[in-house]
Amino acid sequence: MKIAASLRAGVMATAVVALATFQPTPVAAQQASPQQTVRVGIHGADIGSLDPHMSAQTIDNVIHAWIYGGLVRFPAGTIDPTRIEPDIAESWTKSPDGLVWTFVLRPGVKFHGGYGEVTADDVVHSLKRAGDPKTSTFASDFASFDKVEAVDPRTVRITLKTPVPSLLGLVTAQRGGYVVSRKADQEAAGQYTAKAIGTGPFQLEEYRSKQFVALVANPDYFRGRPKVDRVVYRFIPANESRDLAFRAGELDLFYGRKEQRWVDRMKATPGLAIEVFGPGELRLINLNTSMKPFDDIRVRRAVAHAINRADFVKFVGADVVSPNPSVVPLGYLGYTDQVERFAYDPEKSKQLLKEAGHPNGITIKVLGSNRSFVEPYQLLQAQLAKAGITMELQLVEHTAWHAQIRQNLSAMVVYTAARFPVADIFLTQFFHSASAPGKPTAVTNFSHCDVADREIDAARIEQDPKRQLELWHAAQQKIVANVCAVPLFDEDQVWGRSTKLEFGHKLEASISFGPMLTEQTVLK
Repeated sequence: MKIAASLRAGVMATAVVALATFQPTPVAAQQASPQQTVRVGIHGADIGSLDPHMSAQTIDNVIHAWIYGGLVRFPAGTIDPTRIEPDIAESWTKSPDGLVWTFVLRPGVKFHGGYGEVTADDVVHSLKRAGDPKTSTFASDFASFDKVEAVDPRTVRITLKTPVPSLLGLVTAQRGGYVVSRKADQEAAGQYTAKAIGTGPFQLEEYRSKQFVALVANPDYFRGRPKVDRVVYRFIPANESRDLAFRAGELDLFYGRKEQRWVDRMKATPGLAIEVFGPGELRLINLNTSMKPFDDIRVRRAVAHAINRADFVKFVGADVVSPNPSVVPLGYLGYTDQVERFAYDPEKSKQLLKEAGHPNGITIKVLGSNRSFVEPYQLLQAQLAKAGITMELQLVEHTAWHAQIRQNLSAMVVYTAARFPVADIFLTQFFHSASAPGKPTAVTNFSHCDVADREIDAARIEQDPKRQLELWHAAQQKIVANVCAVPLFDEDQVWGRSTKLEFGHKLEASISFGPMLTEQTVLK
């Protein structure tokens, strides 16, 4: 995992803006406003949901982290599981068998908007909500939960059916671990985006579909009122438009491009610092083993030998990606690189296809997103063609692509993802049979791998850390050898930042995939 590198040149004149900045005549508003406003440009066309339990999209994750808190959290700028610290909880204990966890809440933590102090009842409601498929995208993460109880107004007890190697990860300030107000949730009646009541440093002021989300400083934040008065989160899907908006002085922070060419080109921009940080998102070519001809391991191995990873790394750029031979992202607890390697060998691919009964090669139909991996798809097509594999690509709108791959409609799914940095979650969601399409426990809904179920399940309840690592390593070795997926590389997060914006911490990684804005963030 790379540490963020700041690439600076010159000084940019950055105006301070109010919410009116993003109306038709922004310049005067920028000059007139005395408030300290951070203007952010994100790559999506609109928010998916401000309900933190209902969306896993990057554009939502970034802003959720500014609004909500969890029982515990990563220190800002890190995702090291060994450094998890108190957030809404001030302390916690676990039973010797790892099945009972007790959290004591910090006194005085308040919800936004006058919804009162956080109680154990709110936490119980939030965790049950996160574990319910009707109200949470992350329900399967909480399958091992047996009971969540309020012992008293400040004490929460979680009882597990089986030990969870990443229990603190599940209650960390991310995804299903975010705490919401029970009262606000009940008032929202299923429309929580309109409420978005959390405990974080910033609170919702206004949301305008396909335009922006405006946040203001939480005056009651228990770590202190933020130094920044307002954050305006603008939806700017076109890459070039975000670049131009920064150069025009309209943005202070924006989603960049995970490409060396973009980094090299933007280095010369006055007042710009390029931030490259973790977690690296593992890019995988997932093969649909339920669909012919990928039900034959010889065909899957032919694909593996047809892929020249070095070309992909060169194409995307060494500053933003790191080669990875395994099916778990680099640096995760339980990761191993001691897996089978498939050397680039198109002739071997052709021989394997011939042995599988395809002497003239094969043709596969692949759905692709029009927002991610568009250009490298062409590189993938060219590499496969050299091995006698014709890839008929159909690019569809990103949201439609997500829906269609979850209906088992593509022979191959090129996917990029990161999770809480413990091997269990990644292996379970992508390579356990319980995640296969059509099953109620499905998560990614394009996984068709069952070769390592035993190891994944055993590792989850293993109390010996050494044995647990061995099981996770064995699972990766089986999955790679069976070619459930072909790993390409880990791709870091890339953002642009005004040199006048200081996060208030060293940015090495962020579990939300975007820079964390905290009470210490300032705009000079």
